[in-house]
Amino acid sequence: MTRAGLGCGRMFLLIGAVALQGCSFVTSGQPGQAGPSGPAEAAGASSLPPSGSDAADLLRTPDAVPRQEFKSSGGNRPSYVVNGRRYAVLESSEGYVERGVASWYGPDFHGRRTSSGERYDMYGMSAAHRSLPLPTYVRVTSLENGRSVVVRVNDRGPFVDTQQRVIDLSYTAALKLGLVGPGTMRVEVLALDPAAIERRGR
Repeated sequence: MTRAGLGCGRMFLLIGAVALQGCSFVTSGQPGQAGPSGPAEAAGASSLPPSGSDAADLLRTPDAVPRQEFKSSGGNRPSYVVNGRRYAVLESSEGYVERGVASWYGPDFHGRRTSSGERYDMYGMSAAHRSLPLPTYVRVTSLENGRSVVVRVNDRGPFVDTQQRVIDLSYTAALKLGLVGPGTMRVEVLALDPAAIERRGR
């Protein structure tokens, strides 16, 4: 990894950089980092995904509850460009259903601004999507294990492997879906209509 002839000072810097890189937690998506609302703000100290009893507590986190909301003032332009590619934003989520690969994002983005302007909370039930209006509530169902979660889409992404990946889930949503370990999973994404759900509940 190091080249012969590096001075002690340069070698120390290189070792330090490698150590820092080894401590960073890399997740499977890149939402928000170059989204339509501009560069995300620095998150400060990263949070590590919990394990053991803490993870078990997160599995009991309730799904997002669909409710009627106005469109966010951020992240809903007709189109936006990320990494030189233009993406169109849908006017409505009505009738939206899609199958593809889900991934998740966590500590590297925790606390940063999402495309909607809200702070990303890896412990909440949220998601990033490239084209659905913000916010939109969706049911994500694993095509591999049958589990499903309801999340609130408030961010843009994923912008990695865009031919396959269709949604990036928060850490907790991914944990409940059984997605954290494998990192990716085939899913169905179904947009929910809060008004219709409210009518059925009356």
